[in-house]
Parts: sequence; structure tokens; C-alpha cells
Amino acid sequence: MSKHASRPLLLLAAALIGLAALAGAPAAASAHGFSSVVLVDLGTDDAGDLQAELRLEYDLLVVSAADAEGDDPLFRAGTDAFDAGDPDAEIEALEGHLDSVLAYVDERFTVATPSGEVCDTAVTEPITMTEEEGAPYAVLVLDLRCTDSGDGHVIRSALFPDSEQYVTGTKTIVSYDIDGRTGSASLDAAQPSFSTGQSFFERFWEFFHLGAEHLLTGIDHILFLLALIAGSRRLREVVLAATAFTIAHSVTFILAATGVVTVPAAIIEPIIAISISIVAAWYLWRLWRRGAAATELDSTSGPLGLDRAGWLRLLVVFAFGLVHGLGFASALGIDQPWSWTLLWSLLVFNVGIEVVQLTIIAIVFPLLVLLRRRAPRLGLWATGALAVSVTVAGLIWFVQRLLGIG
Repeated sequence: MSKHASRPLLLLAAALIGLAALAGAPAAASAHGFSSVVLVDLGTDDAGDLQAELRLEYDLLVVSAADAEGDDPLFRAGTDAFDAGDPDAEIEALEGHLDSVLAYVDERFTVATPSGEVCDTAVTEPITMTEEEGAPYAVLVLDLRCTDSGDGHVIRSALFPDSEQYVTGTKTIVSYDIDGRTGSASLDAAQPSFSTGQSFFERFWEFFHLGAEHLLTGIDHILFLLALIAGSRRLREVVLAATAFTIAHSVTFILAATGVVTVPAAIIEPIIAISISIVAAWYLWRLWRRGAAATELDSTSGPLGLDRAGWLRLLVVFAFGLVHGLGFASALGIDQPWSWTLLWSLLVFNVGIEVVQLTIIAIVFPLLVLLRRRAPRLGLWATGALAVSVTVAGLIWFVQRLLGIG
């Protein structure tokens, strides 16, 4: 059989392997899985009293509070309003069962003084509704009463824990501006509390850890990186692509998080999905055209040792990185006025992402190079299967996100 005739068979085999790997995979529209993000703004009201604004996913709040408090009428009224897509009815359902809602929230979200005194809470403002990443969120404003703030406040959140079995890995993103202290923190099951009196390094470690974890738990971003690795011919090429991606998403992430740029998640999420497919399919196209020579560089190379194809790919990755940055900001729900504290926190977040990316490259790419050298044909099959899997996954997510399914 000729070399050219074997290419379709090679790609077909890769496609079958890739599709088999995808079989049985969950078809969730959100590639981040069944999780949730609670958003908290902690500050003071016009009178200088402590106040916390909580934004909680509406349907999750309804089922969790109804289950925890044994309030079946809340569940029925809340789910009927959610199914009808009626914000006024959703507010009415929550306010009609405010005792159950507050009992659930107060048990799992607290603000305390360093001495351990838990601040009393009261609701003096009406519940409102907003939208985060296309999902309805309830907005609760809690007035907090503490006799002595001491050196900062201790915030604890255990909202929507894994034990409820509705979602997993819930994060509470807290932004605070109290007594001249400003900052942000991410709380989860592993780290359920923090103090507003924390040090400079403790505060930034929060965002480094958050950035690293966000990439590791975001399967769409992992697949995008794997597509880059599979289609890269040299270590320099994949490192430059990953770095260009980080620089690009850092720019838009900061612009979106500081409110300079606002793009609806309904637009961003489908583009992220199709970008994954395009990067993976690009390698499949090269594999189809060049077969075993797909991993070879062109005869001429330009700046940074990249040939024309390498530079074109780098520019495309940079463009998609700009879109992914908007997705990062949307997923975290950060939307604050400009400040140096926020800027450095966001930069540290991106450093966390870059460190994880380079670590994955350092582990995976050498293994791929070894496979290509020891068993070239098997190496083509493996990267082809990976590229097909990623292409199909991206297309599925694109259609789901476009249609709002899942």
C-alpha cells in the first residue's frame, strides 16, 4: 500500500479511537462540570455599617434550602418559577419562604471577629435577581452586626457543599473593602475561611492557587492545551503557543474583570468551544496533507525559530486566547473597579495558570517526542486520536452552548 493511500486509513483509525474515548462522556454544556460559584461583596453601607451582598445560583439555592429546612412549599414554588423563567415569581418564591432561605445561608456563610464572635445578620433590602453566565442568580443583601471588628474579619463559607450531592467543588469568591483593607479571596471545601487581615503574600497565594486550580478543573482549557501539544513539532513551538495564549487571556481577563470590556457569556462560551475544535482540526488537516511529515518543520524558519505555519498558528492561538480570557473572568464573576490590588491579584491568577500549563507541557510533550522517535506510526495514531477527540468534544460543546443545552 502506498504512503498516500495509508493516510485515510491512519486518520480513520485515529477517529475511531477518539470517538470511542468520547463514548459515554457526559454531554454537559458547561465544560467545567456541575459546579457553582457564589459571589460575595463585603463592604459598608452609607451609614458605615458592615454589609454583605451575596449572589447565589437561584435553582440551587431553592433545592438546597428546601431540602435542608424541609420546606417542600419552597421547592414547589421555586421550581415552578424557575421553569417559567419569571424573575418576579422567583423573587416571590424566595421572599415567601425567607426564613428557610436565611436559615440555610446563615448556617453556611458567616462573618466573625478575630475573637470568634459571629456577626448577627438581618435582611433589610428586597431580594433581587440577576444573571451570571446565563443562569439566574438571587441577590441577598445581609446587614451584619458585630460588637468589635478587631484586626479584620473572618469570613467562612460552606455554601452548596459536595455532601448535598447537587453540585461539586463550589467556590465562593469574596471581594472586600472594609476599614481601608481591600482584596479578594476564593473559598472552597479545602479552604473554607480567610481573614481580611491576612498578609500581602497570603492574599496573592489565594489567586495563584485559584488560577492553577481553575485550569486543572476546566476540561475545555485542558483540551485546548492538549490540542496545542498534539499539533506542536518542537518544544519551543508549544511553549511559545502556551505563553502567547497566557499573555492574550491575561489582557482580556483584566479588562473584563475591571469592567472595561463586557461580553455576554452566551457569545464567549460557544467561541471558546469552537476554538478548541479549530486548533485540534488544524493538526488533523496537516496530518492529512503531509502524513508522517506532519511533525517536520518547513525548510525555512523565521524569528524565534518558527516557520510560516508556526507563526500563523501562534497568531491564531493568541486570538483565541483573547476570547478565553473573557471566559475566565465570566467564570469567576469578578467585575470590580480598577485598583492596584485587583490588578496584582489578577496577574497572580494568570501566573498560576501559566505555571500549570508549563508543567503539563513539561510532562506530556517529552513523552510525545519519545513516542514519535521510538514508534513514529504509533505516535501519529496517538496524536491523531487525541486531535479527533478534542475536535469532536469542541463541536459538541459548541452546539450545546449555542442552543443553551445542559
